[in-house]
Amino acid sequence: MSTVVAQSLHVFGLRSHVSNNVFFFDEQIIIFPSGNHCVKYNVDQKWQKFIPGSDKSQGMLALSISPNRRYLAISETVQEKPVITIYELSAVPCRKRKVLNNFDFPVQKFICMAFSPDSKYLLTQTSPPESNLVYWLWEKQKIMAIVRTDTQNNAVYQVSFNPQDNTQICVTGNGMFKLLRFAEGTLKQTNFQRGEPQNYLAHTWVSDDKIVVGTDAGRLFLFESGDQRWETSITVREPTSEMKNLSVIQESESLIEFPTVTSPVPSYEQVMMASSHHQLPVPQVSAIAAYSKGFACSAGPGRVLLFEKTEEKEFYRESREIRIPVDPRSNDPSQSDKQDVLCMCFSPSEETLIASTSKNQLYSITMSLTEISKGKTAHFEYLMYPLHSASITGLATCIRKPLIATCSVDRSVRIWNYESNTLELFKEYQEEVYTISLHPSGHYVVVGFADKLRLMNLLIDDIRSFKEYSVRGCKECCFSNGGHLFAAVNGNVIHIFSTTSLENILNLKGHTGKIRSVAWNTDDSKLISCGTDGAVYEWNLSTGKRQTECVLKSCSYNCVTISPDGKIIFAVGSDQTLKEIADSSVLREMSAFDVTYTAIVISHSGRMVFVGTSVGTIRAMKYPLPLQKEFNEYQAHCGPITKMSLTFDDQFLLSVAEDGCLFTWKVFDKDGWGIKREREVGFAEEVLVTKTDMEEKVQVMLELKTRVEELKMENAYQLRLKDMNYSEKVKELTDKFLQEVESLKTKNQILRTEKEKQDALHRERMDDLLEKQSRELQDLECCNNQKLLLEYEKYQELQLKSQRMQEEYEKQLRDNDETKSQALEELTEFYEAKLQEKTTLLEEVQEDVRQQLREFEETKKQIEEDEDREIQGIKTKYEKKLRDEKESNLRLRGETGIMRKKFSSLQKEIEERTNNTEILKGEQVKLQGVIKSLEKDILGLKQEIQERDETIQDKEKQIYDLKKKNQELEKFKFVLDYKIKELKKQIEPRENEIKVMKEQIQEMETELEHFHKQNTQLELNITELWQKLRATDQEMHGERQKERDLEALVKRFKMDLHNCVAYIQEPRQLKEKVRALFEKYVQRADMVEITGLNSDLQQEYTRQREHLERSLATLKKKVVKESELHRADYVRIMQENVSLIKEINELRRELKFTRSQVYDLEAALKLTKKIQPQDVPEAGNVTSGQERWTLGSRDQWQTRAGLPLAFRAASPEFPPVSAHIHPMASWAPLHATRLLFKGFVRTPPHSNTRKSRILGVSKGFRIQNLSDLRKNIPYILSGAVP
Repeated sequence: MSTVVAQSLHVFGLRSHVSNNVFFFDEQIIIFPSGNHCVKYNVDQKWQKFIPGSDKSQGMLALSISPNRRYLAISETVQEKPVITIYELSAVPCRKRKVLNNFDFPVQKFICMAFSPDSKYLLTQTSPPESNLVYWLWEKQKIMAIVRTDTQNNAVYQVSFNPQDNTQICVTGNGMFKLLRFAEGTLKQTNFQRGEPQNYLAHTWVSDDKIVVGTDAGRLFLFESGDQRWETSITVREPTSEMKNLSVIQESESLIEFPTVTSPVPSYEQVMMASSHHQLPVPQVSAIAAYSKGFACSAGPGRVLLFEKTEEKEFYRESREIRIPVDPRSNDPSQSDKQDVLCMCFSPSEETLIASTSKNQLYSITMSLTEISKGKTAHFEYLMYPLHSASITGLATCIRKPLIATCSVDRSVRIWNYESNTLELFKEYQEEVYTISLHPSGHYVVVGFADKLRLMNLLIDDIRSFKEYSVRGCKECCFSNGGHLFAAVNGNVIHIFSTTSLENILNLKGHTGKIRSVAWNTDDSKLISCGTDGAVYEWNLSTGKRQTECVLKSCSYNCVTISPDGKIIFAVGSDQTLKEIADSSVLREMSAFDVTYTAIVISHSGRMVFVGTSVGTIRAMKYPLPLQKEFNEYQAHCGPITKMSLTFDDQFLLSVAEDGCLFTWKVFDKDGWGIKREREVGFAEEVLVTKTDMEEKVQVMLELKTRVEELKMENAYQLRLKDMNYSEKVKELTDKFLQEVESLKTKNQILRTEKEKQDALHRERMDDLLEKQSRELQDLECCNNQKLLLEYEKYQELQLKSQRMQEEYEKQLRDNDETKSQALEELTEFYEAKLQEKTTLLEEVQEDVRQQLREFEETKKQIEEDEDREIQGIKTKYEKKLRDEKESNLRLRGETGIMRKKFSSLQKEIEERTNNTEILKGEQVKLQGVIKSLEKDILGLKQEIQERDETIQDKEKQIYDLKKKNQELEKFKFVLDYKIKELKKQIEPRENEIKVMKEQIQEMETELEHFHKQNTQLELNITELWQKLRATDQEMHGERQKERDLEALVKRFKMDLHNCVAYIQEPRQLKEKVRALFEKYVQRADMVEITGLNSDLQQEYTRQREHLERSLATLKKKVVKESELHRADYVRIMQENVSLIKEINELRRELKFTRSQVYDLEAALKLTKKIQPQDVPEAGNVTSGQERWTLGSRDQWQTRAGLPLAFRAASPEFPPVSAHIHPMASWAPLHATRLLFKGFVRTPPHSNTRKSRILGVSKGFRIQNLSDLRKNIPYILSGAVP
């Protein structure tokens, strides 16, 4: 494992779409999901502790906490499989207690869970189409019962236990309200739905047998033991007067209506806005929480109602209303209270209510405040700070302050403090925000909006723009390390701006696809960029040109960074590798192991590398990069990581992702290589404040001071008046008090006398009562004595009766014993006789058995002898069969050996095929990554297409007008065709064309001189304009731009002209280059400078010229086709010539042989002198003395002067004939070739060459075919003329 370690410190974010996403652990600590973690957050001390998700988790789906606050259950999806993990919260740190991941029933995911009141059982609900409700004894991983809650694929929203009974369960969903009871290993429904089915969104138990249920139609039901007892509908109230005033102010302030985000499906907010103009929307009860006095429920967007018990009939009434407050920093304050409340919970003491909303926000309110403000609407407060509600697209840090800047798809910019873990600034905008960069000083930010790029000041309480650039849809921007420059990406172009002059100083062009990431080196001399086109470029900012480049078209890069020494570039992309690039080549590739890297950052020490993945994890590794899988992987986000950054001191790592969460990590190297510096200078505390704000605040302070002094005077005067009034009131009260005291004294004396009288009467009555009681007691004693005597006599009589009864029963028992003994004796005698008879019978049976055994042994011996004989016969048979089987077995073994070889070869082929499939799977994964990146690009392009649709509509109108003009201009087509034919006939030979080209070159030179003069005049004009335009800044910028354009045009023209001069000896290429120059500069100059020309004439001219060029192109194509046809004829004729030459050579050999024979005969006869054979010309030479011959045939012509015939003949098409046949002659098409005496070869009228001189021709022949050649061979050899 790697020695680079990252520890999660703090997270800014919430995942609101997790079921049951917020609850209390104790009075101060709450638990909520963020990224791929569960966070324990102390509300008072502001610290956070993390419970990380499972490895390779794809995100949390539901949470549940046990009633005793000891256990936390988390439902996740790990590698496409559902997993339930139960953590023990009492342990420090929290540890896993049980993991439920082996299921005997079909399940895709668990969408909601609940613990039993004693925390021993767990209830889980699966998603449709299975919709199984599972009752677990979770500590033993045992399923107690399972039942299907729905068969129609309806959604189930919540399950819960009765808070006092483990066996009673409630399930609510779309058209579903079920009460189930666990008995005898099954879950049975105990209630029956009556009436129309409702879409039940939430429920809560308010007592042992009462449940409150809410629907999407704003209705609340109270069920008792499954029967409906109470029903109410939540009414939608109109907005308060404060909200109305805010909306009026907003309408008056915003005169321009900005367009909303273009989407084919309208969002929830848009539907609500549209419906609010006509009627108020129906509130949805999406969350309910019970407490001792009643319950709280959501009542539509941004609204919570408290219901309390009534004294009569145990029903509930609405007591007060709580609303989400209006956010003044939002671009639309009314949108803040239009977020749905998804989950609510009360603290254990019921002092605090916390709510989570659909926009990832957490709100809280103290219940004591709601009791104080009865009759008025109470308002929630942010539990921590406003959080991002959508994917975060930009992240940046600075050097002088502990600040983090983020921007999101929710159109907001937020400035966080990672030292105090607070939100410093926050502002929402009407345009989409794509990217952000923070200046090293921490006072400025560059923000890329959909319409413009803005440079903004970070004020003490606001983010204010002070410079705008017309860079649309900037998806990436970055300040340099020194802060004097910043780069902004627009599509495939990088613009470099200066922060001092605020001007665009460079434009870097070269990418063919969208640029995804840019990075500066440490000294800001170079800029590195990467994009979807698979290119990584290193730009030199001093020259504005590419210094190095590495292009890999199969990879779409996501992020790039550079080492601190500026030698190595690190890039990650869709091919699931991390590349080290140096000197325009990839030094090394490190595999990502089946994930795509989306972000990379390297420490300033160059020893730590961190990469973010598409599954939301962060990998920490040491540099130099390891060859094997040596890195630490940390669970962070539940979506692809979009940006990562390290602070300047390498102490903290920051990461953001598509889940809208921002994580801060403490990073260090165990080997001690990281930077562990103590800051010599602390973080800056300066804050930007505008002069107007300061003046306003000073004015307000002065006004407040004067107001305070006036209030002091008024208070002193009021105090004096009150003292006077109170002194008079005190005197009056003292007088009244003295009078009342005297009256009370008199009353007290009267009451004492009355008391004495009452005491005397009471004593007399007590004496009378005591006497009466004594008399009554004596009478009762006499009566009771007489009754006791009578009862005693009755008792004695009953005793005598019981004695008599006992004696009678004893006699009866004795008689029964005697009869019993007699009966026993008789029975024993009877059964003894029977036993004797049975014994005699047994002895007889035993003798019979012995005889049968003897007979059985004899038969057994005979059978055994017969069986031995049969066995011997069978053995002989089977031995023969065994021999046959062994022989067949040997044959089969040979066949099996052959089959094994075949099988092994087939296995090798299978392994090769499997390897090929694995390779193809890898390629498929890479292509899927490319497809994902391309889909993102497609979404961006769709947005651009929608923006350009409006411009297309305007241009379609122009096209309609141009079509009318085209119809008129097509009438001239026939005339122009005729002119083109005449122009074809008027084409002169090459020499005339060369002369014309020379004249054109001279004209171009004159035009060049004219351009030089124009340039000098323009420079003079520019100097004059500089003096004039200093007065006004707007005109100055325009004229400077014109001057740059003209200078660039002249430089380009000079360079192109210099390149054109190189082709001065090649007229065709020169003509094309000059024509290209003419099209490139003259027409553009006409478009820029000549304003007086009529646009219609110019369009007509260009259209006619294009038509002529098209017709010329078609003619050229025809000429090429005809030349190919002629070339085929040439080849055929040359082959015929070669065959004829071969025949000539053979005939010459025969003639030489006959001449030698004639010579020998003449020598023998001595008729003539001997002639040397060297004087005879060799076969193949057509030269003889002063005469040279040219052999020609039909369709042969001289095309290139100066090409030797021997060279033509030695080509692959023509075999060699002779090296002495006219070294300056060549071949070309001609119907007949005549060789004249010291003349010229006559050419047909359609040929391009007029003369082709052939030296030493003395005789001429006409040869048109093979027969002519055969006829003229004797004359050629003898030298005679026919």
